[in-house]
Amino acid sequence: MASTESGICLQSIVPVRLEPSHTAPMVTQMLFGEFFRIIKNEKNWVCVQLMADHYEGWIPEPQAQFIPEPDFIRLTNAETFLTTSLVHPILKKSDHSEIQIVLGSSLPGFKNNHLQLGPYAYFFDGTVTNGSRTHPSTKTGETAQIRQQLVQTALKYLNTPYLWGGRTPFGIDCSGFTQMVYKLNRVQLPRDANQQAEQGVMILFLPEAETGDLAFFDDENGNIVHVGMLLDNKNIIHCSGDVHIDLIDHEGIYSNTAKKYTHHLRTIRSMAGEASPDQ
Repeated sequence: MASTESGICLQSIVPVRLEPSHTAPMVTQMLFGEFFRIIKNEKNWVCVQLMADHYEGWIPEPQAQFIPEPDFIRLTNAETFLTTSLVHPILKKSDHSEIQIVLGSSLPGFKNNHLQLGPYAYFFDGTVTNGSRTHPSTKTGETAQIRQQLVQTALKYLNTPYLWGGRTPFGIDCSGFTQMVYKLNRVQLPRDANQQAEQGVMILFLPEAETGDLAFFDDENGNIVHVGMLLDNKNIIHCSGDVHIDLIDHEGIYSNTAKKYTHHLRTIRSMAGEASPDQ
C-alpha cells in the first residue's frame, strides 16, 4: 500500500463492504470524486472512512486512488460541483478514455469543464450544480425554492430499484436516497436512517410538516429502520422495493398497492433550513 493516508474515488462506483471480502455485504458506495481516509489495510484490501459522512468499510486496494496530502487538502477545500445527469461520460485526458459517472458524482476543483484529480486531468461537459456548502438564507421565497428543488431531485430517482447500500439511480436504499437528494442540494446527511433522525429540527405533528421534510419509521422494538421524504403532508416518496410515492398519515405509510400500512411513523425532521438555493 502507498504511504499516503488519503485517497479519492476515480471509478464510477466503488462498493464499500462490511469486511475485506468480495462476498461481504455492501454497506455503502463511493461515487466518482468522493474522498476517503485510510484506517488500516489487510492483504489487498483497505479499510476507509469516507470524508463526507465518516462511514467506514472495506474496498479492494486496486480500486483506491491514493493522493499526496497537499493534493488532498487542496481538493477537499476546492469548490465542488455535482453531476446532475443520470449518467454522463467524463474524459480521462491521459489516454482519452471515458468513465461513465452517475447522478451526484463529485467534481472538486471543476472549472471551465476541466479538473485535475490526483495525477489525472479530466474533461466533463455534462450538466452540473454547485455542491459547495454555503450559508442558507432564511428568506421565505428562497426556502420555498429549496423545497421545490428537493422534490425535483427526488423525482429523478423515481422507480430506482432497492439495493442495500446503494446510492445511485441503478440501485439505492432508503437512507441512500435521502442522503443523495440532500447532497445534490448542498446538505450532507449521515448515511443511515437512525443517524439522519438525529439531524435537523423535530416537527411535532404531520399537518405542520412541509415539502422536503424527512419522515422516519420504526420497528416493533422502536428502532429507526426507514426514512422517506415528504412531498406534502399527505404524500411521501421513499425507497421500499423501489423509489415510489405512497400516502402517509399520523399512523405511517399506507400502500395503495398492498392496501395496508407498511411503515409505522416515529418522527419527522426538517432539514430544509440547512440547504442553500442554486446560484
